[in-house]
Amino acid sequence: MPVYWLHDNVNAFPHPELAEAGGLLAVGGDLSSERLILAYQHGIFPWFEEDGVFYWYAPDPRWVLYPSNLKVHKSMRSIFNQHKFQYTLDTCFESVMRACASIPRGDREGSWISESFIAGYGALHAAGLAHSVEVWQGEDLVGGLYGIAMGKIFYGESMFARVRDASKAGFISLVKGLHQAGFELVDCQQHTRHLESLGACGISRAAFMDHLNQNQFERTLQGRWQFNQEGGIVISPGNA
Repeated sequence: MPVYWLHDNVNAFPHPELAEAGGLLAVGGDLSSERLILAYQHGIFPWFEEDGVFYWYAPDPRWVLYPSNLKVHKSMRSIFNQHKFQYTLDTCFESVMRACASIPRGDREGSWISESFIAGYGALHAAGLAHSVEVWQGEDLVGGLYGIAMGKIFYGESMFARVRDASKAGFISLVKGLHQAGFELVDCQQHTRHLESLGACGISRAAFMDHLNQNQFERTLQGRWQFNQEGGIVISPGNA
């Protein structure tokens, strides 16, 4: 399959079915809010930047988590029962992104979260479409994750932990909150054993596209988020 070149002044993507076996679909373009929104609406996401060039992916299979299928194992239930961590939403989005960028990723040198990614997703956060989960021990930010929400789908991007189980606890809190808010799907993008242990599964690209087609008619919970007393996700007062 050919890899397509995106022009900076044209917000358009080839069909995801044209992606290579590894999921690579296109290179080039930019991380403007308009392009990022269009990408996620069509099952495409930017994975990394190299020499100022962005690489866009649409993998098959696509790893997702249906919120009702979330698995909370006994060890994690103990952490919640002990109130080991505290959880917030959208209080320090850029700090979460920079923390994700600082975490070593196996054999990969450096992080795919460049300054361009921080600026691009920061603009979506300002627009009320990108969100962060923060996990705290006292005043210390010890874990978190971020992603994009459109319609009833949350598109997860990256997570970090400075204390064992912090990112997992943040993810579980997020998924429970999304479930209460009526979200139907969490896009995990790629397979990891960590996410599989929490209930994620692989579905075909075609099945994922069906979810996206149905999602275009759903209302977006746009604005700054917070957890309510029941652990559900709502818009913060005055930030809709």
